[in-house]
Amino acid sequence: MDLNSLTVAGTVAAIRERQVTATALAEDFYRKIAAEDREIHSYLSVSKERAMAAAASVDALAGRGDPLPPLAGVPMAIKDVMVTRGVCTTAGSKILENYIPPYDCTAVARLEAAGAVVLGKTNCDEFAMGSSTENSAYGPVRNPRDKTRVPGGSSGGSAAAVAAGFAVAALGSDTGGSIRQPASFCGVVGLMPTYGRVSRYGLIAFASSLDHIGPLAHSVKDAAILLGIIAGRDPLDSTSADVPVPDYAAEIGKPVRGMRIGVPKEYFPEGMDAEVRTAAEDAIQLLAAKAGCGVVPISLPHTPYAIPTYYLVATAEASSNLARYDGVRYGHRSRESATLSEMYRRSRHEGFGAEVKRRIMLGTYALSAGYYDAYYLKAQKVRTLLTRDFEEAFKQVDAIITPTSPTPAFKLGEKVDDPLSMYLADIFTVTADLVGVPGISIPCGNSREGLPIGMQIMARHFDEPTLFRLGHAYEHAAA
Repeated sequence: MDLNSLTVAGTVAAIRERQVTATALAEDFYRKIAAEDREIHSYLSVSKERAMAAAASVDALAGRGDPLPPLAGVPMAIKDVMVTRGVCTTAGSKILENYIPPYDCTAVARLEAAGAVVLGKTNCDEFAMGSSTENSAYGPVRNPRDKTRVPGGSSGGSAAAVAAGFAVAALGSDTGGSIRQPASFCGVVGLMPTYGRVSRYGLIAFASSLDHIGPLAHSVKDAAILLGIIAGRDPLDSTSADVPVPDYAAEIGKPVRGMRIGVPKEYFPEGMDAEVRTAAEDAIQLLAAKAGCGVVPISLPHTPYAIPTYYLVATAEASSNLARYDGVRYGHRSRESATLSEMYRRSRHEGFGAEVKRRIMLGTYALSAGYYDAYYLKAQKVRTLLTRDFEEAFKQVDAIITPTSPTPAFKLGEKVDDPLSMYLADIFTVTADLVGVPGISIPCGNSREGLPIGMQIMARHFDEPTLFRLGHAYEHAAA
């Protein structure tokens, strides 16, 4: 089978019809990973024993002719910020280098309960802090479309694994664009659901009010199927929403004629990459011409404040969340310490990388006495203004379409010494995280150098069906 083009539904159908067994398919993926991933470095570890046991269970069901679960035998990859029982989970950091969790992330447990075969854990920026997957303590990931370039971040390993054919689909996490931006750079579909739509239980926290779990896949339909599995209230996560989960896959193919698409002028600024602008504008016009959507110019006036607001809120929450890594309970402990306070300092100094330290210091400063009101509190007020921008916009339109990233994938090493430039790579994605609305990135073209370009669709809270309808309509129109 062509491992590069397998879909979720196609994989299940092939196993159901006995064209292939789940164990044989998993073995094929492991051979491909062993042969080709050394250069890409999308995986940090594989969980072959666990995967083959899951695959054997699917084959037993198929052999008896029993009904198969919705993800029966689908080989998947999991970003290494989601804990997996008995499988090393590092969050891309040396401070968790040998951490073996005693429980499973809810999203992972739901995938496996639905028959998915988890092949392994993917590389990521340390504690999901980055826009290029160059901040991993275990080395960077390379973009399968051009190995001299980054795959985006922080879910670059998951995006690269799907793009390279090392998994049919993957889970990533999105705090400021970390599913959508790597999806754009690698030419795959990446979905960030509404905040609270998917349980965060078992997701190693970066910024608790911003973190989302979502799928990366080859198509909008695959993303819809996967969201239907992992979405829903979880009693283990008090921030998960008690909102009914619709049949997302049933939205695929529904007409979108008459839908109003908002195009915010702030997301098409002067000086942005001309190829990205053209690709996004052409995609919007294609939806208008072939799918019958209406195009409505809108304004989201507080957008220029999104990046500074995000990097105050996110770093403040990171400073609080990462305080637990003290060398006492779990994780790395320095062996060169004479006192308790020295052990704390040395353990964190040795275990954390430069970007994580930078964000902890920024966040601690923003929360410190004398600066809390001037920085963190003001950022939260601006966050409210950004939310109101979207509320006003959605009174006029059904969805908002923008580029996903201001540029295609940049070169490895190009921005590592310029943190501000790296932070600006998230300029089109951070607002959705701050506001909590869902967003999806869909490939909408290529640059002259053959680098993928993505467009982003955003909708109202819990209105993922609109994303799937519009996304699939675009895929159909562009085919």
